Amino acid sequence: MLRGSVSLLALFAAGCASVDQELLSAQLPEPPAQWAASDEVGDPPVGDWLAPFGDHALYGLVSEAMAHNNNLLAAAANLDAARASARISRANLLPELNAQAGASRNAIVSDPSLAAQAGGAPVSSGVGAKELEDQFGVDADGDGRLDGLDLNGDGIAESPLPNRRAYINNFSLGAQINWELDLWGRLTDETRAAYKDAKASLADFEGARLSIAGAVVQTWFALIEARQQRELAERDVDARERNLRVTERRYERGVASSLDVRLSRSALGSSQANLAFRQRTENAASRSVEVLLGRYPAAELAAAESLPELPELSGAGAPGDILSRRPDLIAAEARMEANGLRARAARKAILPRLTISSQIGAGGPDLSDIFDPERLAGNIAAGLLQPLFQGGRVRANAKRQRAIAQSSLLSYAQTALQAYEEAENAIDAETYLAASESALKLAYEEAAAAEDLTERRYASGTATIFDLLNAQTRRISAEGSYIQAQRQRVSNRVALYLAIGGDFITETTTIAAAQPADGE
Repeated sequence: MLRGSVSLLALFAAGCASVDQELLSAQLPEPPAQWAASDEVGDPPVGDWLAPFGDHALYGLVSEAMAHNNNLLAAAANLDAARASARISRANLLPELNAQAGASRNAIVSDPSLAAQAGGAPVSSGVGAKELEDQFGVDADGDGRLDGLDLNGDGIAESPLPNRRAYINNFSLGAQINWELDLWGRLTDETRAAYKDAKASLADFEGARLSIAGAVVQTWFALIEARQQRELAERDVDARERNLRVTERRYERGVASSLDVRLSRSALGSSQANLAFRQRTENAASRSVEVLLGRYPAAELAAAESLPELPELSGAGAPGDILSRRPDLIAAEARMEANGLRARAARKAILPRLTISSQIGAGGPDLSDIFDPERLAGNIAAGLLQPLFQGGRVRANAKRQRAIAQSSLLSYAQTALQAYEEAENAIDAETYLAASESALKLAYEEAAAAEDLTERRYASGTATIFDLLNAQTRRISAEGSYIQAQRQRVSNRVALYLAIGGDFITETTTIAAAQPADGE
């Protein structure tokens, strides 16, 4: 009967594994050999991922974030907790040994007078009436009852007869062993599931490092763009002020009209408002970087002068490679495996459990008695527990764990699809953003040249104030769009590294990342 149960369990487990594999294959398409958004496969960018940006300040910023970012430190603490939980689960496989020691001292009080009246009946201390009379007092009136103590030896009781107090000591030392034998591998499955959880937490930690490092670089580039946009707004205000001065002189000479003056003042007011907005944006971007670094957000961090010029991307690897590189996918896979193991352990909960227990101990009135081999006493017992009726709890729990395992499998499949989407979008954007940056650079250069020409014509009186204001507005807009395109391109390069699971190793690491989990 037992062999039949084991065979049925193995068949059931194998059947469920087949169903899970079929479900995963149905929900997660096979990745192609190369990215749909690129004709080239190439090797993925690995190693020093900060080098292509050519900004040495990034090394210090990323390292500072790795050491002080609170979210990363929290992820490290969660990793420690997961590893401790795995060790706790592993302890269920081993025998449990407990020791106990005790010492007590009890006082027993007996009334000697009552003992004497009982005709010499012994009290707890073993003393009879005659002995009490000889030891404690006399019978002065001859009624056979002790009257009190004869302190002076003259036959006269001088004080009441005291109670007798006897002390009993007891010392004990014992040990107890309990051990559940893992007959069907249920405890092993639970332990392996706990270590899979620890593996997932390690991947979460690595993902947090990757995400925070990427966020630092992204916000740093946003700060640089904010600085460039603020400087552009300052130049625009200066240009508008020059226009107003020229227009006012022309108005004083009767060459320009009051309309020209009012239009110039309106343009200056708009530029000053835009400058205030750019200043606020720069301060906010500086605070964002400082918070990621673990600093107080005081907007004291100054940005670099310009955005980096990016080299061409050599390659992004194959789509299937990200399954083993991206930390979020590694974590999702580990949790999928952990829930599968728990589902298997839940199915085994219906099988009998064999437990062995043993007790041994020694004791006595003297401390040396606990080390006396003749006083040792013990027992050993084995018990077999077979669940018979629990209101459907065991089967319902198995069904619940099975549903959780399927849910985590589907979550893994969805996470993989989203990872493919992020990578395809980043690779696709790499081409279009480069083309957009090149076109906006041309637009800016031509707008700047047109502005210079219009300013000369306005000074000579061959262009109107409308021509000048339009030319300046066009140049400001074109340069601002060009700066924004530069930032979008470098930010997309960071997003591409994140999407393909690039190598985000930095010199600064935490202790939690350096210590491997037990059992891995």
